[in-house]
Amino acid sequence: MRRIRFRDPAGSVRNGEWTDAGIAFGGETYDPDDVDVLAPADPSKIVCVGLNYADHAAERDKDLPERPLLFLKPPNAVSAHSDTVTLPAGKDRIGHEAELAVVVGEQCRNLTPEEAMDAVAGFTCADDLSNRDDQDREQNWVRGKAFDNSCPLGPVLATPDEVPADAAVRLRVNGDLRQESSRDEFIFSVPELLAEITTYLTLEPGDVVLTGTPAGVGPLSDGDRVEVEVEGVGTLTHDVRIP
Repeated sequence: MRRIRFRDPAGSVRNGEWTDAGIAFGGETYDPDDVDVLAPADPSKIVCVGLNYADHAAERDKDLPERPLLFLKPPNAVSAHSDTVTLPAGKDRIGHEAELAVVVGEQCRNLTPEEAMDAVAGFTCADDLSNRDDQDREQNWVRGKAFDNSCPLGPVLATPDEVPADAAVRLRVNGDLRQESSRDEFIFSVPELLAEITTYLTLEPGDVVLTGTPAGVGPLSDGDRVEVEVEGVGTLTHDVRIP
């Protein structure tokens, strides 16, 4: 099943199902063009994983991590399918990062890898927009990763059974393929990531874990259209504006 959060023509926030016929809710079917698609989760925090693909570590000239490299994005970073994201002004290197995102379904702490998937509500697409100008100058990455709307999510939340173990992850900019890999290329699997994260902090329902990005990250320009595709989920589309 693929769930979608949306605002209907009356302005009410709904949770429906994305079907071939449209968005189904309460006995009605809505045309996706007639509603505002919202991010499929409303997280208290977004836990991100750096360098979880060997090829991306190589392109960033970094050693492979011995344990997951973790950092945070705050709730203000969330944006949605079809949004236009205004990027920070005066920066030369703001880049895209296609990611498979995990949405947590229940409060959890100290998960084992064996039980971790029981806490997963589903998967969605994400773009970890990154301000490289400042990321490369700071250790905590607040300027580099936490700016407003820097985490587009969507368009739907796909249940785990919908997303293959080797699901493809792709990103296109203005139709040109820039990133392509698959979930089975992770250095640390989703269960391993959830076990590590919950050793240190409690995850709440709706929290999001970004699982890392493959090689091919690159800069964005004013007016670019970005498409992030995860097999089994669909395609997240957003535009960018640079003031």
